[in-house]
Amino acid sequence: MFSRFFFVIGLCLLLAGGEALAQDPSIRQKHFNLKKQVGAAGFDLVSYHEGNPVKGEKDISYLYKGITYLFSNEDHREAFKDQPEKYEPAYGGWCAYAMGETGDKVKVDPYTFKIKEGRLYLFYNFNHTNTLDRWDQNEEELQAKADANWQKTIR
Repeated sequence: MFSRFFFVIGLCLLLAGGEALAQDPSIRQKHFNLKKQVGAAGFDLVSYHEGNPVKGEKDISYLYKGITYLFSNEDHREAFKDQPEKYEPAYGGWCAYAMGETGDKVKVDPYTFKIKEGRLYLFYNFNHTNTLDRWDQNEEELQAKADANWQKTIR
């Protein structure tokens, strides 16, 4: 019984430590998908949740844990500031399918996305290959693998 207790406590500490690493700005900057030091290729993350991704404006930005994000209007910036964990893309903005399939950080088409249970997933969609279609065919397994691969990546 005690060994099980210590195992559970150790697992919780390990997971908490991984979360702490994920929040370290230098680790985030190293592993998140950034374009000219801006996250989400400059797209307004709140606009995805409205179903219509649009580019943000350079003068409407917000720095969150080492990552600069752009927004198309002040209301979107304020929404993000209130709940950044709701709006940040899964897997640092890399292709969700690739993260699940191989653990690789693969570029995305910012217009190919999915919101599932309030979480934003982005996908590669170039050269007649749309990985959102592949993700949808085996979403639960790929999501579990992607979550595990992302935790390994950010450590």
